[in-house]
Amino acid sequence: MQIIDGKLVAKLTRENIARQVQALPQDKLGKIGLAVILVGDDPASKVYVRNKINGCAEVGIASTLEAMSADSTFEEVAAKIEQFNADPEISGILLQLPVPKHLDEAALLHLIDPSKDVDGCHYVQKGKLWTGEPELIPCTPYGVMKLLDHYSIPLEGKNAVVVGRSNLVGKPLAQLLLDRNATVTVCHSRTRDLGSITSRADIVCVAIGKAKFLKADMVKEGAVVIDVGMDRDENGKLCGDVDFAEVAPKCSYITPVPGGVGPMTVTMLLQNTVTAYKLSRGIE
Repeated sequence: MQIIDGKLVAKLTRENIARQVQALPQDKLGKIGLAVILVGDDPASKVYVRNKINGCAEVGIASTLEAMSADSTFEEVAAKIEQFNADPEISGILLQLPVPKHLDEAALLHLIDPSKDVDGCHYVQKGKLWTGEPELIPCTPYGVMKLLDHYSIPLEGKNAVVVGRSNLVGKPLAQLLLDRNATVTVCHSRTRDLGSITSRADIVCVAIGKAKFLKADMVKEGAVVIDVGMDRDENGKLCGDVDFAEVAPKCSYITPVPGGVGPMTVTMLLQNTVTAYKLSRGIE
């Protein structure tokens, strides 16, 4: 059993991103920059945003944080997005989710210039992904693929099961696996006899937000298990959607929580920001 080390892969990937940033031409159109919009005071969101800002500093990307009050109107947030859309020194725009409930999240996301949509949430970027021409890929699925590639885990012809169908993780991850010629099954809360499906899979990716949901009897010997969950167990300890202690002995590869997929999400956001800059300048 091999533990997939997300911290190591994130470190190596960030070193590569820093080299890419260093090699970018500094033209009159402005330097590479990421704008993050945070609406409200959600403690978890503040932590995530801090990690993103710190990540930018680590690789040499300029960052701008726009912290807005929880009672900001749709028009106020929309105006800030439009400001960043027009700013040539902003290569990528990220609206930290979730936003306060009175705001129309989808409508705000779709106001972001698709060429600056480094979270891959705009329907234009989703359409490009779905038609086999991905540009800016949702960060967590992108990170999962990076991990699989780093460990040279074969995907072609493999039976892959994705448990979860969210727009941010489950659906785009399924599409990325399809693009690599895996045979993909997407399961969810309404799937009947889920264990019989996952137990036949060569690769199981779980992203449903239920602590220690995947048990040993739901996994076949030698499977690759990717845990995208970030939960708390009955003792308040950080854990994933996979019961690691139970499942790990049966796996050929498995991601831990923490230290697996998590470190890759911000890392691929940084990569998307570089990609957006290059696309805007026609740089290969």
